[in-house]
Amino acid sequence: MRLLIHQGDLQLLVPDVVIDEFERNRDRVETTMTTTVAQRFKLIKQDLGDYGGRDYEQALGVIEGLAHEVPLIGAMTTRNFNDVLDLLRNGKTLHPTDEQRAKVVQRGLEKKAPFHRSRNSVADALLIEMYSTAASDTETTGDPYAFVTTNSDDFSLPNGDQREPHPDLATLFAPDGSTYGLGVDGLNAILLDHFGAEIEELFEETYFEEEPRKLNEIMAAEQEFFDRVWYHRSLQHQYELEDASDGQEVQRLIGIAGPARARVESTYTEEGQLGPYTDFELGMLNGKLSTLRWILGSEWDFLDT
Repeated sequence: MRLLIHQGDLQLLVPDVVIDEFERNRDRVETTMTTTVAQRFKLIKQDLGDYGGRDYEQALGVIEGLAHEVPLIGAMTTRNFNDVLDLLRNGKTLHPTDEQRAKVVQRGLEKKAPFHRSRNSVADALLIEMYSTAASDTETTGDPYAFVTTNSDDFSLPNGDQREPHPDLATLFAPDGSTYGLGVDGLNAILLDHFGAEIEELFEETYFEEEPRKLNEIMAAEQEFFDRVWYHRSLQHQYELEDASDGQEVQRLIGIAGPARARVESTYTEEGQLGPYTDFELGMLNGKLSTLRWILGSEWDFLDT
């Protein structure tokens, strides 16, 4: 949508109440997405501890890994909230007029959707009236309009195909160029219908998924960079002792570090994995180690080996 807007092929008509609702509910939604699942896993771990059988340890390991991964997924999902808000703010903001407010009152008196339910639907009715005013231009300008919502309870056909508008709203979508869309699927269908193959190519070019790393992957990477940084420092310390002609300390160091060096050398066998490093490469190694440790709970710049 951002690209279509940039190209001038699409414009968002955004009632100011939509932005207000988005900002009012954002913190609550983000908190729910990122913490609720973690709390559930905490309860599962407690149940395993109280009632776990022979496979308790294995199950606990799986749960701990998932408990770390799932909140990451939730946090990644919320990253696009700023992008969504930017799209809304950069759209054409619609402010209700006195005439539209009067129509809302009349709609309420007649119990027409979205006033067909026992709730305060003034804001929803304002959305409909603002859309009605905007879409009335379609016959003169030829520009198509679409009303897209996830609120099927207030706007969709009750007890039927929710992809269709409520009968009280059907006349708004009867003219050619005025379309009702339910949710993301409805939005996609509207874009596909209007842009055709062009939008399909755009979807293919811009669609990608980023899977968060699993806990065991993060820990394995942290161990690798720890080993490589430690190995480099161990050799550097030996070189300093050799330059100082301190043979006794060199032998003591080799005796202490020898077994660990052997393990590292047998593990990281690709060319260049254990140096020698340029200053840039060494900085990258330390930076990666610091970042991975921060993810696992340490403070920034904790590089002890």
